[in-house]
Amino acid sequence: MVERSGVLAGGVMGAVVPVFLGVLGVLVANLPVSVFGGLVPSPLLALMPVYFWTLVRPDLMPPVAVFGIGVLEDLLSGGPPGIWAASFVVCYALIDRERDTFAGLSGVGAVLGFAAAMSATAATAYAIVSVYYWRFPPFALLLVEIAVTVLWYIPGAAFLNWVHRRFVGAARSEF
Repeated sequence: MVERSGVLAGGVMGAVVPVFLGVLGVLVANLPVSVFGGLVPSPLLALMPVYFWTLVRPDLMPPVAVFGIGVLEDLLSGGPPGIWAASFVVCYALIDRERDTFAGLSGVGAVLGFAAAMSATAATAYAIVSVYYWRFPPFALLLVEIAVTVLWYIPGAAFLNWVHRRFVGAARSEF
């Protein structure tokens, strides 16, 4: 028991960290602060932990947590309800189904894998918004949001890898 008391790696803290990072991503992305004066959309920071943990440790990012993170994104982003919740669940299903393919990617391939997942998420959101409003929203804004989010994923993945090594660990504890 003393060995596990350090950081509780893989224990309670390891189980809470992935979902906490998703919620933190929602909160940070929806702060009413803009670095670029509103010219560039904020990145979809909540998708990064969803993608990462669904790929690396799916036991710590269950579909209900992904749905909850999506609902929180819907509530704080101010759009119609259900758009991001459905989009995140579609992303989860894609990653879950193609886990072996995504897990085998490294370097630039890993970033391209995230770009594919982000594109699927954005396409789902675009389709839902199109049906909801009965018109097509500007497509260029969606492409810019995809690009910004993918660029932010590069340092985001490094941070998530560090968190994984430091706080969560490779295997779930029996604690």
